Amino acid sequence: MAENLLTMLLWLAELTFASFLLSYGAEHLSKRYGAKFVGRTLLSIATTLPEIAIVVYAAADGFYGTAIGAGLGSNLLMMTLGLSIMLLIATTRLSKAPLKGVDVATFKLDKIFLLATAVLSAVLFLDGYNFLDGFIFAGMFGAYIVMALLEMRAENKAAKKVENKVGDHKVVEIHESRSAKGLNKEMIKAMLAFVAGTAGIFLGAEPFIASLSGFSIDAGISIIVLAVIISPIAGEMPEKISMMLLARKGAAGASIAVANVLGSKVLNNTLLLAVAVFGAMYHGGFNATIAPNPILEYQMILVTAVTIIALVPMFRKKEIGLKVGMMLAALYVISLIIQFLMPHDLTLH
Repeated sequence: MAENLLTMLLWLAELTFASFLLSYGAEHLSKRYGAKFVGRTLLSIATTLPEIAIVVYAAADGFYGTAIGAGLGSNLLMMTLGLSIMLLIATTRLSKAPLKGVDVATFKLDKIFLLATAVLSAVLFLDGYNFLDGFIFAGMFGAYIVMALLEMRAENKAAKKVENKVGDHKVVEIHESRSAKGLNKEMIKAMLAFVAGTAGIFLGAEPFIASLSGFSIDAGISIIVLAVIISPIAGEMPEKISMMLLARKGAAGASIAVANVLGSKVLNNTLLLAVAVFGAMYHGGFNATIAPNPILEYQMILVTAVTIIALVPMFRKKEIGLKVGMMLAALYVISLIIQFLMPHDLTLH
């Protein structure tokens, strides 16, 4: 037990440092490419890389339930507890520059995509996932990235010109902060930090999860608790650490954190499911199907419902604050209770 505990703490320290590098790189890259684009694409993919690898290996080895369950557990956790922790940090003295609320009005694209992909992935799962669904998921992820790029370009163009009226004339001020050509030292440093953080997370996530699972088993923790609570938290540790570090940085960091959460969940509903299907095709042939089973059906319904509920205040309000964070924390507790009441055959093969 002591060996697993020590190993777990060492890998947690490694993940924390890697997440610090990642958040530093993301914060500075956002000055050039925009907070939303960096959070919803670069940071989302970087923090989800270990999970993508796990899904690929699980599906390729025939453990289809494990592959799908990983994505479902991630969405459930981060849309409730993850967002709740981020709001708690961003709106209290835990932040270096506390906010009254976190602006979510500008994330219309992400909210619509997340809602659409959550519902569609649940509907398509009714008869199982096959090659056609895999191409649909991949296409949706591609569309999300393209739309994110187009939105970034539009924002960059708008940021270039600020009209100042001087009498009857308009003077156009050109801002070079985000459009300057070439790479300065700050951008190079940010890119290197981002790459190093990504590599650190990719290398450290799997041994951290393994050591935590080993410690939990040594400590006699129930397999249900391990599967429902500990494993999802461990799997999302890189994203949670990065998100908490960003939330402490004020409005700009909180914006990247929101984009990261929403973007990574869109990624889970598209790219992650696509690689699961393609992994299944590698294992079972082109016509392989990831068939639904009672456990995954319950999980799919629960996660879809939780995602919709969590998105309601984001559609209704321009800003979300501590009250919404408390609601999301309560939603996480309720979802845990529901999961404990579900069938407990957790083999998920």
